[in-house]
Amino acid sequence: MAPSFIAHPAGVVLHVVRRGRGHAPCFFGEQDRLAFLESLRNYAARLDCAVHAYVLMGNHVHLLLTAAQNGSTGRLMAQLCESHARSVVEAQDRAGTLWEKDFEASQIHVRRHFLACMRYIELNPVRAHLVSHPGAYRWSSHAANALGRQDALITPHPFYYALGRSDQERQGAYRRLFAANARPRAPARAVLRTGPRGPSRPT
Repeated sequence: MAPSFIAHPAGVVLHVVRRGRGHAPCFFGEQDRLAFLESLRNYAARLDCAVHAYVLMGNHVHLLLTAAQNGSTGRLMAQLCESHARSVVEAQDRAGTLWEKDFEASQIHVRRHFLACMRYIELNPVRAHLVSHPGAYRWSSHAANALGRQDALITPHPFYYALGRSDQERQGAYRRLFAANARPRAPARAVLRTGPRGPSRPT
């Protein structure tokens, strides 16, 4: 039976998290991270998914995205992670399953939580004590959203565009969201754990 991805409708913003199996590493160096981002860009374009924010951690990935077609999020995550797993097995001569079977897809209320979710995602490396500031972490969307670095993977959301009339205004307003030292909380959301047979009930 073909996988079911109908739980993720078009046009809604989703916070997607995919973890390494048993919380084990899913990235092992610069090249596989670069390859993952390139594959994400290609699959997102092919499946018409707009990626607004991302971070690659050692043993999991966060994405904030909007799919233009029903079911595209599930297809994106399946194809992306299968492709990455194959390349890691070949390059690292590793055996076993790289990713957890399920991924979390959480619908975000745009007006209440969109910017908070972007901030939460890009502050992951700070919370993990990898860097002292999100701009110092290479494997996230922060440099694009806050500093204007070119990143072909990122598609700004209209709510991000509303931060200012120019790129400089928007980037400045976005940086100010990170000025506070308060520990970021994950935005409230309903979570669907999604695997090969489709979604389970929200948790």
